[in-house]
Amino acid sequence: MFLNLQGKSAAGSGLPIIFNNHYELQSAAQINEWIEMHRLEVEMGLAAVGAALFRGFPLRTAEDFDAFVGAFGWKNFPYSESLSNAVRINRTPRVFTANEAPPAVTIYLHHEMAQTPVYPARLFFFCEQPAETGGATPLCPSYLLWEQLAQCSPAFAYDCEVKGLKYTHTMPNEADAASGMGRSWRDTLGAADPEGAERRLAALGYAWQWLADGSLRVTTPRLQAVRDLGGGRKSFFNQLIAACCGWKDARNDPSRSITHGDGSPLDAEAVQRAVMLADQLAVNLQWQQGDVALLDNFAVMHGRKPYTGVRKLLASLALC
Repeated sequence: MFLNLQGKSAAGSGLPIIFNNHYELQSAAQINEWIEMHRLEVEMGLAAVGAALFRGFPLRTAEDFDAFVGAFGWKNFPYSESLSNAVRINRTPRVFTANEAPPAVTIYLHHEMAQTPVYPARLFFFCEQPAETGGATPLCPSYLLWEQLAQCSPAFAYDCEVKGLKYTHTMPNEADAASGMGRSWRDTLGAADPEGAERRLAALGYAWQWLADGSLRVTTPRLQAVRDLGGGRKSFFNQLIAACCGWKDARNDPSRSITHGDGSPLDAEAVQRAVMLADQLAVNLQWQQGDVALLDNFAVMHGRKPYTGVRKLLASLALC
C-alpha cells in the first residue's frame, strides 16, 4: 500500500482522514495507479467522516490538480454552470480559483451552493500557495451539528426540516471582486441580457426584481434545510450560517437574506445557537503547499478564515 491512512480525532468526528505520501510517489502515472487501487478505501473514509486530506503528493500546478481530480472518474460540474454567488477565475475547464473575496473577509461555514437548486456532491480543494498567516479552511461535520441542534433547539430544527428555507440576494450588474458574493447576474445565470436572465430564473422557480442600478434581486423557491444521508444520519444541509453572518456587502443585508420556506422569520436565538455549535464542532484545516482536500458536500460544511499575504487555493466540483 503506497500511503498511510491516519485518523485525526476532532470533536468526535475523526475529520479529516489523512493520506500521507510516505512512499514518495513522483509521477502522474504513479498517482493515478494509487487512486485506482485505493479509490474504494478513499470513498469509505469519505462516507464515514465526510472529508479526506491528501498530503505530500507532487502536485504543484493547476494542471497537476486537474489530473488528480480527473483520476477519480467522477463527472465534472463546471463552475460556469453553477448558480454560486462568488467571483472565481477558471484555470482549466475543471479547475478554478476559490472565492476571490479580499483576505480580510471571513467566509462563513456553508455547504457549497446549498442556497441554489443545483449543487455538487463532492468538492476538491488544492493549496497552490498557503497564506503567510491565517487562511485556514474550517470544516464542520453537519451530521453532528444536526444532532446537537435537534437536541437543544427542537422547535427550530423541526421548522427547518418541515418548512425548508428561502434565500434572497442581490447580484450586481458587473462583477464585484470586493465582495464574497459579487458574481454578476450575467455570469451567475449564463445570460447575455435581462430577458435571458428572466427565462432562466422562471425555469428555476425564482422570484426577481430589477433595481435601478441594473442589479438583480432574486429569491429562491423553497429549498431543503436538512438532508437525509442514509443509515439513520441527517445533515444540516443549507447556507443558513453563511447567509445570516456573512451575506453583507453594498447590496446585501444578512437580516433580509433568509426566511423559512413559507416566508416566516427564523428564530434569531436558535440561529445563533447553530452558529455557536458549528464553531465548536469545526476543525481548522491548516494548509500546506500541495495539499488536496476532498469533501462530501452533503455531510461537511466549509469556510475560510481571514489571512495575510498571498493565498492561492484552487477548487473543482464533482457530481457523483
